[in-house]
Amino acid sequence: MKVKILIVEESESLRHWLKTELDNKGYDTITASFGKQAQEIAESHCPDLVLLSEQLTDMDSVALLKKIREWSSVPIIVIGTSYDEDYTVYALDSGADDFITTPLGISELLSRIKLALRHSVNYGSNSVNIHNSRFEVGELVVDYDTYCVYIAGRNAELTQNEFRLVALLGKNAGRVLTYEYIITQLWGPNAVMDNQILRVNMANIRKKLEEKSSAPRYISTVAGIGYKMAAE
Repeated sequence: MKVKILIVEESESLRHWLKTELDNKGYDTITASFGKQAQEIAESHCPDLVLLSEQLTDMDSVALLKKIREWSSVPIIVIGTSYDEDYTVYALDSGADDFITTPLGISELLSRIKLALRHSVNYGSNSVNIHNSRFEVGELVVDYDTYCVYIAGRNAELTQNEFRLVALLGKNAGRVLTYEYIITQLWGPNAVMDNQILRVNMANIRKKLEEKSSAPRYISTVAGIGYKMAAE
């Protein structure tokens, strides 16, 4: 499974360059030319990272950033045409994870992307069990770099939605995540708050990860509230 990146850039040439370079490096990219379009895509596709242009004509880029921050902690890197300390501080204080300026080389961009993704993995997680973008508890390993989950050394062969659910729980090991929070993080703020889709995914996950689905070792259900990943 590939990391999904939303590129928000009005300049066609820069947008095309970013998409081409990132596609060639194995990322799955989605592009948007304007802020409103980007907001809709972010809410419906739930990207793993956003590259956000400093300059948008239809809305303020920081306003868009704040809109996304209302429901998601996805890493957001703002791309500016020049360094402005006041604007940079404003963007970072508003929820941006990083700020870079053009012209930029692909090597630096890739480095910034990897760093932002790594920080997003470690944020809010149990630091004892997170090592080099891997969450480990018992015989369960969630590898955030390769988008794979292993159980007793065997690839569990999770689907994309199943991986995203396990990955989210792993990032918040030991904490109860509500059904509403999980649905919003995985499918966006406009998703129907129907717990049935979570129950179906969780049933399949437990068949692949748990020795006994009826007595789960790794992911427990908190009745009427949500799910919790074991921290130890």
